[in-house]
Amino acid sequence: MPSVMRLFLPQTQLEEWALEDKADVRDGVLMVTGEDGVYPVTPAVHILQLVTGEDTNGLVTKVKTEEQLKTLGAEQMADSVLLGDTAYEVVPGYVAEVPDASSDDSGEGKPDSETDLLAAFLLNKMG
Repeated sequence: MPSVMRLFLPQTQLEEWALEDKADVRDGVLMVTGEDGVYPVTPAVHILQLVTGEDTNGLVTKVKTEEQLKTLGAEQMADSVLLGDTAYEVVPGYVAEVPDASSDDSGEGKPDSETDLLAAFLLNKMG
């Protein structure tokens, strides 16, 4: 069974791809134009920085799904997440599950961040 990577896909990037007819999200899956495969996605946010309060939950720089935010008692409002008296600036988007092509690589030339990994994966698919 192939391994799967979970990567964050910002909503703004997805909107660009949709406008260019390269990819779209429908019914919980990412569909890449010209590809048979679909990739499961879950609504999520990338927490960029603390706006007010204290980061007692250590959320800054993390990616959290809507379900994880609910479990914490947090509420998302556009590009913010509120958790009690604490507010965070976030980037809305999705967590995409894509095949881990790096498991058979030697490790040379690998992208450094999740964004780079997702971009490389999707750009390769979209040619």
